[in-house]
Amino acid sequence: MAVVRKLLGEFKAFAMSGSMLDLALGFIIGAAFAKLIESFANNVLMQLIALVAGQPDFTKLHSGQIKYGQFLTDLVNFLMLAGVLFLIVKFIVRLGIGRGRVFGEKQCPYCLDQIPPTALTCRSCGQQLVDELPSLAEAERLLAEQHARRRLSLPPLPRGSSTAAR
Repeated sequence: MAVVRKLLGEFKAFAMSGSMLDLALGFIIGAAFAKLIESFANNVLMQLIALVAGQPDFTKLHSGQIKYGQFLTDLVNFLMLAGVLFLIVKFIVRLGIGRGRVFGEKQCPYCLDQIPPTALTCRSCGQQLVDELPSLAEAERLLAEQHARRRLSLPPLPRGSSTAAR
């Protein structure tokens, strides 16, 4: 039984790791983007070719129409999918399951590497980016506060027999 628990724990850590989430999101966005490109090619570009050549595709002999409405629908669908995925990732990070993602970065003035906007030192060159570094205890306290704000706090369940009956 301990082996099964260990395997389940390792699987959970693997499935919810940042790299696995990145891979899943990349796959979903890539598939949606491929559909968007296919829609643009079929509904806009091929129809422009049909206007010039007189055929919407090379197997039928009738004039085509540019279906920009279908392409715009596919574009809106893609943008909605990207928005929903963004909200899901934000929710997962808020729960503390995935690693936090930095959506804005700044440039280190010393080595010009991209760094998180709240960085105190550069991860590449090690240069201090603030006038005075906090003590280790103060930095750990600030980090704990940041993690506490990031997690969702669920209200505690009321204790008693009425809860168990539900």
